[in-house]
Amino acid sequence: MIHPTRTNLLILKEKSRSVANSIGILKARRQALVREFLATTLPFLQGRQIVRDRYGQALLELALAARIEGEEFLEALEDTTARRLEVEIIEKSLMGLRYRDVSFKGKAVREINERGYDIRNTTPHGEEAFFLFETIIEEMAKLAAFESKLKRLGEEIVRVTRRTRVLEERILPDLRGRIRSIVQYLGEREREDYYRLKRFKTCRS
Repeated sequence: MIHPTRTNLLILKEKSRSVANSIGILKARRQALVREFLATTLPFLQGRQIVRDRYGQALLELALAARIEGEEFLEALEDTTARRLEVEIIEKSLMGLRYRDVSFKGKAVREINERGYDIRNTTPHGEEAFFLFETIIEEMAKLAAFESKLKRLGEEIVRVTRRTRVLEERILPDLRGRIRSIVQYLGEREREDYYRLKRFKTCRS
């Protein structure tokens, strides 16, 4: 138990001010993190909707191309157009928070003349399907980056919130309670000293 002295009272008051300042800083950080989380959520949700819409459209175009060109022809094109896409993962930092950004080395979406076959043998439906599937791949890399960022932001928001609550609901009230106890003790002791001194003067007179 801490001794109820003026020195310890000053120490506790300094600790209380430091904890209060820390709470203010943590709350400001949490606000900034929540703002960034909300700002990242919107493009993430929009990207997911884009992938859903384009995937449905790509399947429709592919089905139309299969009816006209035949499934065997499209399967042959699959071997011709196959390629390996390399993914690059870069570590980024936001307000001291590290997360991973994902991107392709090179372009996911190719020009028509870069697909390795004679475009005169294909239909617009097939070309549109190929284009849509490539844009979906590109969009999914963006979604992966957004998801990584959102996960790290969410974890940090929870961590900061817990730390703030501990300081605000346990540490700070405990310090203030100790300060009140010491102030009360010192006040009582001063009154006792005052009455003792007064009685001493009365006895001498």
